[in-house]
Amino acid sequence: MIIREIADGKECFLPLLLVGDEQEDMIRRYLDRGRLFILEHDGLKAAAVVTDEGGGICEVKNLAVEPQFQGRGYGSALMTRLIDGYGAKFHTMRLGTGENPETLAFYQQLGFQPIRRVKDFFVDHYDHPIVEHGVRLTDMIILERGLQGGERRKC
Repeated sequence: MIIREIADGKECFLPLLLVGDEQEDMIRRYLDRGRLFILEHDGLKAAAVVTDEGGGICEVKNLAVEPQFQGRGYGSALMTRLIDGYGAKFHTMRLGTGENPETLAFYQQLGFQPIRRVKDFFVDHYDHPIVEHGVRLTDMIILERGLQGGERRKC
């Protein structure tokens, strides 16, 4: 497996990123300011976009695995590399996802814990109903985990 950052031509990866976030204008809100990472293993398998939110917090804005390769460990491998790599500079990694038991369990196995809910996020920000694993998403669940080694600022 090879994981590498893509600095130029990020738009070429929009078809894959749409697997993780179904609306292109939402992706464009963070793609330019985020760092795009891809995982290749006999071809492109997964991608993620991470942003610097300030104050020692980074946020995974998108994690996408090609549908035919989901459940094979590519998402976990990419997330593990991001967790390890971002720990040198950041103390906290955050992400937002829909309230779906499978998705929440995936992130909780990686050490993320729910910290708050954004009511009606998917209803208010998307132009069509978002359905994941047969569940219509309404609220966004924000999860966080601590990172090793990142500097924590004192207030």
